[in-house]
Amino acid sequence: MKRVRITSRLVALMVVTLVGAGACALDPQAGGGGGGGAAPAGAAEQPTGASGTSGPDQRGRPTTTAPTPKATSATPKPRPKPTRTTPAPTTSTAAPAAGCPQGEHQRGVETYLARLGGFGPVTVDGRQSAADCAAIKKFQRRYGISPVEGRAGPTTHDVAQRLATTDPKRCKAGTGTTFCVDLTRQTVWAVRDGKVIMAPTVTRTGMSGYRTPAGTYRVNYRNPKEWSNPYEVWLPYWQHFTQGMGFHETTTYLHNKSIGSHGCVNLLHADAVRMWELGKVGTRVVLIGRRPGT
Repeated sequence: MKRVRITSRLVALMVVTLVGAGACALDPQAGGGGGGGAAPAGAAEQPTGASGTSGPDQRGRPTTTAPTPKATSATPKPRPKPTRTTPAPTTSTAAPAAGCPQGEHQRGVETYLARLGGFGPVTVDGRQSAADCAAIKKFQRRYGISPVEGRAGPTTHDVAQRLATTDPKRCKAGTGTTFCVDLTRQTVWAVRDGKVIMAPTVTRTGMSGYRTPAGTYRVNYRNPKEWSNPYEVWLPYWQHFTQGMGFHETTTYLHNKSIGSHGCVNLLHADAVRMWELGKVGTRVVLIGRRPGT
């Protein structure tokens, strides 16, 4: 009888132990709900994604807190699909933006740029386009016109017209290298043995009261950086040809016609450098025409 009672107690104790262990394993909330609690029995074997060693995304994280196990139900709840989708690109029927405003001299600038060439495609129709804008900006950058905005304004039109109507053949260059200046159009270029070696570019000569005289001269003195005593200013790439007048890089905005020079032939930086490279003492200088207003 005594043995029967002991046997019955042992059986009952085993049943309670098995039921308790089963409850921890099946209930996803049991045992692992607390931040620092021990992991439930057999949790390391469950497909929870947690492991006993740190993975690449766990480096440096505290290891005192056990990871919360995920649900292990055989039939996981369906996850809602995202409703946000990337909109498909739409094709606009509007004309592409030109990128710069249209100026009052649109057709004229288009005409002269098409004649000059070298600045990109332009359509001579009097209407601004992206291609026209790019060509006008390139032209403005080349000839130091400010601001560079692609607008066909008065200065851009004036410069384009002067360059497009300059005839290099009007300069009686002769043999060797010759610097030619069209005082009427305010342009300058270089010729060697009858061939243009520097295309016409812009200049600014003497203003009223300081007229640059037409005629044929020679470069008789050169200095890469000359100091002007009367005007107290440096004259870069100085090439003198007559009466204290010479070629040099401009010290002010070249397209400000109201001031002009005191007889010198002002040049943009790139053009002053190029003429310095081409010239030497003895280089022939031919000036034709007369600047308007002088």
